[in-house]
Amino acid sequence: MATAMQSFNESEATVNFTEPRSFGTVLKSDIKETLFPDDPFYGLKNEPPMRRILKTFQYFIPIFEWLPQYNLKLFRYDFVAGITIATLTIPQGISYAKLAEIPPIIGLYCSFIPPFVYAIFGSSKCLAIGNMAATSLMIAAAIKEKNVFPETDPKLYLNLVITAGFLTGVMQLFLGVCRLGLLVNFLSHATSIGFIAGTATIICLQQLKGLLGLKHFTKKTDVVHVIQAVFRNRDEWNWLCALLGVIYLSFLLISRHLGRKKPRLRFISTSAPMVVVVTGCLITYFTDAEKHGIQTVGPLKRGLNPITIQDLTFDSKYISAPIKAAVITGALATSEAIAIGRSFALKRNEETDGNKEIIAFGLMNIIGSFTSCYLTSGIFSKTAVNFNAGCKTLMSDIVMGFCMMLVILFLAPIFSYTPLVALSAVIAAAMIGLLKFGEFYHLYKIDKFDFFICIVAFFGVTFFSMDAGLFTSFFLALVRGLLYLARPATCKLGNIPNSSIYRDVEQYPNATGVPGIVVVQLGSPIYFANGIYIKERIMRWVRDEQSKSITKEGDVEHVLLDLGGVTTIDTTGINALVEIRRQLITKGIKIGIVNPRASVLEKMTRAKFVDIVGKESFYLSIEDAIKKCQFSLDLSSAHKGSA
Repeated sequence: MATAMQSFNESEATVNFTEPRSFGTVLKSDIKETLFPDDPFYGLKNEPPMRRILKTFQYFIPIFEWLPQYNLKLFRYDFVAGITIATLTIPQGISYAKLAEIPPIIGLYCSFIPPFVYAIFGSSKCLAIGNMAATSLMIAAAIKEKNVFPETDPKLYLNLVITAGFLTGVMQLFLGVCRLGLLVNFLSHATSIGFIAGTATIICLQQLKGLLGLKHFTKKTDVVHVIQAVFRNRDEWNWLCALLGVIYLSFLLISRHLGRKKPRLRFISTSAPMVVVVTGCLITYFTDAEKHGIQTVGPLKRGLNPITIQDLTFDSKYISAPIKAAVITGALATSEAIAIGRSFALKRNEETDGNKEIIAFGLMNIIGSFTSCYLTSGIFSKTAVNFNAGCKTLMSDIVMGFCMMLVILFLAPIFSYTPLVALSAVIAAAMIGLLKFGEFYHLYKIDKFDFFICIVAFFGVTFFSMDAGLFTSFFLALVRGLLYLARPATCKLGNIPNSSIYRDVEQYPNATGVPGIVVVQLGSPIYFANGIYIKERIMRWVRDEQSKSITKEGDVEHVLLDLGGVTTIDTTGINALVEIRRQLITKGIKIGIVNPRASVLEKMTRAKFVDIVGKESFYLSIEDAIKKCQFSLDLSSAHKGSA
């Protein structure tokens, strides 16, 4: 029997108990995996020094990577795409600036300087830059919380809006340089869907002011106050505004539908907002429509962006409002822009670097705030138009920037005749395109809790406030994530018949357990938040297995813990394993550890857990562990038989 045991031990592979790595080595490895999971400088290892310097320079300033290979053939595509998105930028820029309740010309400024900055530092080849409807409304709401209103103190209000853009840029630049773009991922997809849909809903309803020609309106954003304001001021309803609004909105929605159904007519939907603005200007100019109650944008000064670095406001009395706006809108705008860039890059089998994107956004907003711009980011509608127009590189953004320069230098006064009803129609049509309730149903079918988070965000935004909807849904998503950590995936494994494979017995009911042995798989880190749960769950499986045994021979004698999915363990987790072993020993049960990862095994070695359990109780695979335990069970049975 001893000879058989010796030959058995010699035939099986063993766990590699190497000397634990030094603290410096572990720290370096952890930092690399956390901050540089993509190993961006891998290709530089075998390059000569000068080539390495050039590649590093190109990595941080991507324009120098694609510009040397640029040619006229690519420019033809980018030129058409740049002109196309410029026609969309003009009405959207003016409209979203009005949504933020700042001078409309600021909206045009936002599509001049920032696209040039992004074209230099950005990594997405088709992301189009501009101001956003949702963030425009959120910034306005945050500034008004400090009782600063555009009607009473327009200069201070504008300065705080621009300061919010500057602070957003600083935050983005910090996250990007420190490689902390992963923090943006904490805004879940379900939260984002519900929040955007809710914001689109309240923005649509707020356009009733322009569509009906109202002069007085609520400063609140929730549905109840907006509807009350519409009917409270029904004596101000202007039938001519309403008629124009219906015509413009119908034209925009029909043109979008045609563009989706027939790709050849996509140019109609792309140019429709510009057509609405131009026809609105012509109607206002030639019919003197202002005398009939149709309000216009008002004077637009021509000229390049004024320098506003001296206007940034950091007064302690007001600074909390821009900080709040920067944190909320920065997280939303950054996560959305990165998602947009990645989704369109995947269509071309291209890649984008999230941290480089965040750095580009940060520099774009910092420099933009110095030149009369507020928060800018990647825009889905413009990016889709840019992609479909055939853009090849970020030269399309540069072309758009030059187009906007010509507009603000020479054509800006023309758009002063733009009727507000036309802008309201443009905004409403854009927001209706964001109401994708099919995604709600998709979440409902796949994950009910994700659907609940989405619904909370939607109704929180529409019936309370944007802050309430965003933070409540974010809190629910965070609680859910913490529950996953505190209640990690664990399962009991059984053997798939006629194989050496062991799988979850609940997922594979035909998997059979091994008499006298309980195999448990742990699928998450073991640390202070879940150590007690893991201990209780394992002991419950042992208890359940023992309750099934009818005879003494069926009692559990071995518990095997498969730690292949455990990425790390802390001291609380090790203490939990020690306590599990102690309780099992009192029941006459031995514990075995299967396939521990290097970082886990190192901590077990330092904590003397390996010495407590014994190296012979560590196994390389479940199959090896089962064979060893069965051999031990056979020996035990033989001794009992001889006795």
